[in-house]
Amino acid sequence: MRQYSILLLVFAAAGCAKAKPDAYGTFEATEITLSAESSGRLLAVHADEGVKVAANALLAVIDTSALMLQRDELRARRAAVQGKGAEVDAQLAVVEAQRAVAQRTYDRTARLLAASAATAQQSDAATRDLRTLEAQAGAVRATRVTVGRDLAGVGAQLATLDDRVRRSRVLAPSAGTILARYVEPGELVQPGSPIVKMAALDSLVLRAYVAEAQLSRVKLGAAVQVQVDAGNGAMRTLPGRVTWVSSNAEFTPTPIQTREERVTQVYAVKVQVANADGALKIGMPGELVLAAKAK
Repeated sequence: MRQYSILLLVFAAAGCAKAKPDAYGTFEATEITLSAESSGRLLAVHADEGVKVAANALLAVIDTSALMLQRDELRARRAAVQGKGAEVDAQLAVVEAQRAVAQRTYDRTARLLAASAATAQQSDAATRDLRTLEAQAGAVRATRVTVGRDLAGVGAQLATLDDRVRRSRVLAPSAGTILARYVEPGELVQPGSPIVKMAALDSLVLRAYVAEAQLSRVKLGAAVQVQVDAGNGAMRTLPGRVTWVSSNAEFTPTPIQTREERVTQVYAVKVQVANADGALKIGMPGELVLAAKAK
């Protein structure tokens, strides 16, 4: 029994042994800095550092009082132009009806003149009336085109103003965590002023550097292991997947190099690691363990 217990302890110790790392690096994430797209005073900021937000969550609101007044004015102008357009349409309908009557009179007079039953004076009057009403109809149609253009112009101004109002609300482009908040309510901002910085932390990327001799063990999509400090001298092993391998060699980056490695050229790789519990942090060091080379 004692011998069996000793064997169990040996196997347990072997299972907890730390795998020798093949490369070192730090964790990073794609950080997004959201900026103001309009100018004005900040009414509210709904973004505290460390808080998770959903996609399209409202993060900040810029005062749009002046824009609202402009929009009300434009809407009133649009209603006036629409009213003018209705008047022109009604006027055109009357002129067209008169022109139709004049056309019939002109045609009847022409037949009578051909049968010597009408005078030249009557024919001239019918022709004059028809041509006058045709000119009036043309003028009304031209006015209708002008009104249509005015209406389109007001509509374009309203669309631009609505877009400016929409841009006064800063929304999260995707789900993520607020990393930094740069403004407070009441501050004046201009287009381009940074509001918050955020990143998706559900998974992080370990950027590590491998030597040329290790490249044969690094394949896109390959499963690897990543080790991080778990406290009290213990290491935590997490599964990862290679998502990118640099095609260009570079000298070992300063933050992770030793004196002997300063002139060593390495290749950068990115390893995606799930971070469901949030234990991994941006800038946290990690160790990369590659799969054993096939013999």
